[in-house]
Amino acid sequence: MGGLSGGMPPLNGRFRRGRGPWSLAPLKVVLIGVLTLSISSASSAVAQASSVLGEVFAGEEVENYLRLLQIGGKSTLYPWSVRSFSVAEVNRLAPRDSTHPWASRYRFGVRNGSDLEFNLHAPRARALFNSAFPYGANDGPIWAGRGVTTAVQVGFTARYRQVSLTLAPMLFRAENAAFQLAEVPDGSSIYEDGRHPGTIDLPQRFGNRPYTRIDPGQSTLRVDFGPAALGVSTANQYWGPAVEYPLILGNNAPGFAHVFAGTSKPLNLWIGKAHGRVIWGKLGQSAYSPMPADSGASGSRFMPGLLAVFTPRGIPGLEIGGSRFFHIPWPSSGIDGALVLKPFETFLKDDLTEIPESALGNQLASAFMRWALPNSGFEVYGEFASEDHRHNLRDFLLEPDHNTGYMLGFRKLWDGRGERLWTVRGEVVNADRTHLNRVRHQAYFYPHSDTRQGHTQLGQLLGSPAAYGGVGSTLGLDLYHAGGRWSVSWRRELRQEQGNYLQTRQVDRPDVMQTLGAEALVFRGRWEIEAGLAGVYNLNRGFDRDVFNLNATLGVRATL
Repeated sequence: MGGLSGGMPPLNGRFRRGRGPWSLAPLKVVLIGVLTLSISSASSAVAQASSVLGEVFAGEEVENYLRLLQIGGKSTLYPWSVRSFSVAEVNRLAPRDSTHPWASRYRFGVRNGSDLEFNLHAPRARALFNSAFPYGANDGPIWAGRGVTTAVQVGFTARYRQVSLTLAPMLFRAENAAFQLAEVPDGSSIYEDGRHPGTIDLPQRFGNRPYTRIDPGQSTLRVDFGPAALGVSTANQYWGPAVEYPLILGNNAPGFAHVFAGTSKPLNLWIGKAHGRVIWGKLGQSAYSPMPADSGASGSRFMPGLLAVFTPRGIPGLEIGGSRFFHIPWPSSGIDGALVLKPFETFLKDDLTEIPESALGNQLASAFMRWALPNSGFEVYGEFASEDHRHNLRDFLLEPDHNTGYMLGFRKLWDGRGERLWTVRGEVVNADRTHLNRVRHQAYFYPHSDTRQGHTQLGQLLGSPAAYGGVGSTLGLDLYHAGGRWSVSWRRELRQEQGNYLQTRQVDRPDVMQTLGAEALVFRGRWEIEAGLAGVYNLNRGFDRDVFNLNATLGVRATL
């Protein structure tokens, strides 16, 4: 969700106070749940393994666990930069043995020899609380404002041979209580983004009433025939290997309606294997977007894009790839062939074919790599991304870091003889303006003047909120055991900087969030209970004052 950047104030640091009541009673309920989990035994008995057919969603708990098993050598090596995974792909990633902590909890593969299979998803409910300002990320359609936010999700997956259907809608309600809003220029909605009002659809607050929405969620209809796959979907996608800070596309915002075509599994080219997909989608805006929607389709954008990964022969565990993501104002004349083929156009502006939408749209592109070193329990990964095209080859050769960002990450796993898995993980992202800003204008990452909604979907960032012209870092420790998971983490995020020392010779105050948090996932028979508590200390919020936010979560999943 866009809460990490949704309340960013302008450089002058002034605020306008919002209104709206909220109660401490929901917080007490959440804290009682957290306390109950804290004193529970981690070695409780679990129910018989249940199928997660169709429930391995991009960026969520079970998918992340499969990634751990892969780097621990318990499942086959497979590219992790093209997600979400199909039912067949999850079947290939299923652990090869039962010597892992959650072996008695989940059944990942499909039944052998079964042409028809049906799985009713375990119903899920979550409650989130923020005491001072909106906060949260990588939680799909949910926008967690100040106060209590609740969400429920149900669904099912059906598979018949090469055809699979997943329906997993979500309903959420944010209390959306009042907090201090960043002041915006006259003529703008008071709820618009305080950092770049008029250029990005990233509301600080979704109005002054509770915000409720039903989202189609992680729903996909897919057909796999031979080496190819076709489908339609509204599910979240992860492009590239990031866990916390995807630069192009992750699960920080609602998924968007799209059609896709690509490979059903990596194709063997002898020198290596290639895997990827091309997608065409429709992006929407919030009710508080700076782009007027007076003509019906004027607030919509056409989204063509592609994602490709190559795993070279002779270097097991290595994957390299790239992606392109376009925003095009929805053409009044409809989608023509030139727009459909846009993902394959040149990277250089000087060579672009002159069609009306070429001058109006925006491109984001990235190159990435991941190396899960076999039999080491270690992976390292990174991504380098660019906002907009390069004018020509000379421009690229002279200043390749203009309007760019990067992400680096690692994870190390220790296997406690299959009974426990310990992991240490770290990830950093930097999309702040570089030193080139002294001599050449650089826009912030994600806003763009030709598509005034920026890189967003329904008012939330499609990439990482920490990359919105800022810097982020995460360090975490996890313990996976038969009874669930324990985690502790620390985050630091530089939201924005003020002034220019080279011009003023004055040290200005950065706006920084420091977060220390703990989570627990506990299995109790059919029940899975997740709770988290984090303290978020926002230093110099809006270059004005320090603000402390208490963030708490409580979730329940009931296997069927």
